[in-house]
Amino acid sequence: MTTGPNSPSGSSQPPRRPWSTGASGDQSSPGPPSDGPGGKLIRVLVVDDSSFMRQSLKRMLETDPQIEVVATARDGLDGLEKVQKLNPDVVTLDVEMPRLDGLGALARIMATSPRPVIMISSLTTEGAKATLSALDLGAVDFIPKDLGRAGQDIVTIHQQLIEKVKAVAGRRVRSFLTRARRRPTAPTAAMPSVRTGDVGLVAVGASTGGPPALQTILTRLPADFPAPLVVVQHMPPAFTGPFAQRLDSVCALTVREAGHGQELRSGEALIAPGGKHLTLQRRGTRVQVVLADEPAQTLHRPSADVMMTSAATTYRQRCLGVILTGMGHDGQEGMAAIKRVQGRTLAQEGEELNRIVNEMLGVQEEQDWVLLADLIEYDLYEVLQRWQEGMPSLQGGGH
Repeated sequence: MTTGPNSPSGSSQPPRRPWSTGASGDQSSPGPPSDGPGGKLIRVLVVDDSSFMRQSLKRMLETDPQIEVVATARDGLDGLEKVQKLNPDVVTLDVEMPRLDGLGALARIMATSPRPVIMISSLTTEGAKATLSALDLGAVDFIPKDLGRAGQDIVTIHQQLIEKVKAVAGRRVRSFLTRARRRPTAPTAAMPSVRTGDVGLVAVGASTGGPPALQTILTRLPADFPAPLVVVQHMPPAFTGPFAQRLDSVCALTVREAGHGQELRSGEALIAPGGKHLTLQRRGTRVQVVLADEPAQTLHRPSADVMMTSAATTYRQRCLGVILTGMGHDGQEGMAAIKRVQGRTLAQEGEELNRIVNEMLGVQEEQDWVLLADLIEYDLYEVLQRWQEGMPSLQGGGH
């Protein structure tokens, strides 16, 4: 099962980010600012060596009134020229192209005029590895395509493509190497001290823009991190194994794709495999992973809701839930479940998610939430240390 789109209702709200705009009619010139229905137009450049893919992606994107495809490009060199000429807000970039491939074009874009880039990648192990290299270079996300059935598969990515473009437009981007060199921003405010004991599990949900954020967070954690981590990242099956291997190669702690029956251990992060739900089962003092196809009706598999609800049942108040950007509705029920058992919660962009979950629980106050406007600017290990010591935690400032 390939990664599915976020919840449809997640795209019904007008965009809030201050996107740059362009002429609504001319696709070969930047043009003056123009308002599209529902807000400023998101200007997209589509780069792909396949004429069929270029036209298909263009048609799909332009079904949304808030998106304008300002141009298409047939290879990396053509794409670089049009990035400089048209200054698009978002670029979709094929991995395999003649003259200059997607990785080469991406490296030059990030070096000269960084902006959100979404890779279009084949559903193969080789395609997964190239895509993960692209994420290292600064791509914010990717769209998988099945080269064996391109004509059919292109239709299935329609909604996913639109939602990812909207999610990343206006986002600040840096290559992983640049992000890794940055020091965490100092805390700007205090949050209430912890009312429960130590953290027994960190349960993380991530989707659009999640891979680079996860890489930044996990590389800051030491090998003796005092709790296990379980991660749901919306990815197709061919990608989660290489993704875990890539993280393991750059992290001090151990990162693995989760296996059925695997025991959770401190200092180890387990990535839920694509196409399988991950839940937890306690056997005496041990906690093991359970992988299953059910429930079948969820929009995503793996689902953050399924994993976090199980984590809340298993670890109760010792569970810390973390939601990163681009999750849509997946994770709301899970975070609510963690709150019900007096666990703790972190959200990378949490104001709206905080409001929704509190409404679900009928809670008016927000004192048991920790909101970090940009979680990846902080050291999760420091946050946990403060909680375990009963000291005030951290709250981020604005973007």
